[in-house]
Amino acid sequence: MENLYLIVGLGNPGKRYERTRHNAGFLAVDRLVRRWSLAWATEARFDARSARVDREGRRVLLVQPQTFMNRSGDAVGRYVTYYRVALDRMLVVVDDADLELGTLRLKPRGSSGGHHGLESIESQLGTREYARLRIGIGRRREGPREITDYVLGRFEPSEWRGFERVLERSADQMECWMAEGMSVAMNRYNGVLAPMEQESTE
Repeated sequence: MENLYLIVGLGNPGKRYERTRHNAGFLAVDRLVRRWSLAWATEARFDARSARVDREGRRVLLVQPQTFMNRSGDAVGRYVTYYRVALDRMLVVVDDADLELGTLRLKPRGSSGGHHGLESIESQLGTREYARLRIGIGRRREGPREITDYVLGRFEPSEWRGFERVLERSADQMECWMAEGMSVAMNRYNGVLAPMEQESTE
């Protein structure tokens, strides 16, 4: 569809996973929905929730797949096919445990980096040529390398205060990506939002 921008936040559906670190993509896109005073609607044929708006001459479709993380590509592939989405107008927002908590890293393309949601999308689309915004959630500083419990765990209250600022900045970056393009959005917003450490010690 001409002039359609598709922004997909990845996560796991259901109350069990609300505000978990692995749902950073859901949380970021939900921040845009609230900022723009939109409402989520369930679309069973796509296995997703969506919100739509015409904004500054652009048609914007915000999506949260409801297929669980490992099958995110099922929903994304259906949207891309049905609406004939140009991949240079699609942005996928995900958590990244290899980035420091509070980091934003927007890139025009790239590998999955072991993220199962991105792996699923790549499998369905047959390409890595789409933008992704990685939101750093960090890792445990001590203990085992296994991080499943960590990423599926909820933010601590002290973490959440700082992370809400990150979500606001991610919404700014998504708006900038649509309005001013990839290079400007990368240069203006990529990096660590300081002072995350101070937020965690208040």
